[in-house]
Amino acid sequence: MTNISDYSKFIVDLRRHMWMAGIEMHLRRLIWQVAVTGKYISAKIHEANRKLAGFKNIHGDDQLTLDRSADEILINQLEYSGFVREYVSEESDKVITFQKGEAKYYVTADPLDGSSLVDTNLSMGTIIGIHIAPLLDTSGRDSMVAAMYITYGPLITMVYSAGKGTHEFVLNREGEYVLSEENITLDEKGSIYGLGGLRKEWTPEHLQYVEFLEAEGYKLRYSGGFVPDINQVLIKRGGVFTYPALKKSPTGKLRLIFELQPMAFLVEQAGGMATDGKSDILSIKPQKLDHRSPIYIGSRFEVEKVKEYLK
Repeated sequence: MTNISDYSKFIVDLRRHMWMAGIEMHLRRLIWQVAVTGKYISAKIHEANRKLAGFKNIHGDDQLTLDRSADEILINQLEYSGFVREYVSEESDKVITFQKGEAKYYVTADPLDGSSLVDTNLSMGTIIGIHIAPLLDTSGRDSMVAAMYITYGPLITMVYSAGKGTHEFVLNREGEYVLSEENITLDEKGSIYGLGGLRKEWTPEHLQYVEFLEAEGYKLRYSGGFVPDINQVLIKRGGVFTYPALKKSPTGKLRLIFELQPMAFLVEQAGGMATDGKSDILSIKPQKLDHRSPIYIGSRFEVEKVKEYLK
């Protein structure tokens, strides 16, 4: 009988995977540092007392104590990593400069996407983008070198890409991120869809697109959290998520720098696409830190199809 420990040689942890992939040393150490930070954020979620911090964040949303805690944990961890030049978070209107010297990366974060779901015990997540140029100087296509998200659910998982495929890791009992799915590849056409925004606020063109999906038999899967909804599209190997332009909000709701660029990077590396309906998300040059954009993201068929309705 083979002892289970005999299989340990087949286990690939995050650091080993990045080393074998030939990722530049400073970048892989930064990715690993963020992954470790996810452990601390997860612990903070378990301690959450669900009380509001008593003030609003700059975007006008109720800011939970949990959001601030996640942001502060990221700031503390990244400041002393030695690799981050600037950090900007969805929870602030300022760019934080850590150091110059040899530090060359510009990091963006949505520290805790879906924090409003904490009292319902649904999944939340952290979204990270890593750039090699100041955020407002160029498009994500030209500046982004890596992206990742961590999902805090029944399992803690981490999905990352450094431009060499999209890969999923699971945090095991020993506190190590071990490879679960390598080179995730989306099917050309999926079977699920997630829809943001109120139906009464949708444009006629978007409504026609949704009616097409319904007629095709797509199954609705929507949690209200961006991380779990994108995670579902990736792990289920296809489909589409959309938060469209609305009648009262033509630029949509989601933020280009903090949410859309990192997810577009991950989905493209998995063979999918992301568009605002006209332009690829990664090709859009942000006009400000709070730049918002509609989003259609997922399998190539569904994303190409929406262009027929919005043109």
